Amino acid sequence: MAVYKITPPLTEEVVSLLKAGDEVFITGIIYAARDAAHKKLVDLIKDGKELPFDIKGQIVYYVGPSPAKPGQPIGSAGPTTSERMDAYTPTLLKLGLKGMIGKGFRSKEVKESLVKEKGVYFAAIGGAGALLAKAIKGSRIIAYEELGPETIRELIVEDFPAIVINDVYGNDLYEEGVSKYQK
Repeated sequence: MAVYKITPPLTEEVVSLLKAGDEVFITGIIYAARDAAHKKLVDLIKDGKELPFDIKGQIVYYVGPSPAKPGQPIGSAGPTTSERMDAYTPTLLKLGLKGMIGKGFRSKEVKESLVKEKGVYFAAIGGAGALLAKAIKGSRIIAYEELGPETIRELIVEDFPAIVINDVYGNDLYEEGVSKYQK
């Protein structure tokens, strides 16, 4: 298992280096979006309309941050359960999304799409939202302000920590962990 520093937008070359179990520290711009925003994005795609940001090579963080305290760019920003985005993820991967950050397992369809479309799923530590927020240096709403915490945000991150769970080779760190434990 390796440690990588990565900067979005991600290329297929970078994504192909990452293997389940690797640690990454992300610096640059990532996007925050949860299920309500994902539904709106997929509806735009179905209607042939432009997305509010260029999704090619990007990383989406499944987070609905709490309000920022004075002088802070964001409040607590822990990951939400990724499964809620599974219905929308294959569509976004087809358009060039390369990474997602959340917590929990992904569906068989999402894992297959990650292999086919060359994407990667990262996990951030649940319950550590205040700590993760320290890696977020800037935040601005770019779409769907009416969704409150589920609005789409552009986040500027510095050394945001995550672990590769599902890679482009079909590996799944969660399944590997269960298998090792059962032995």
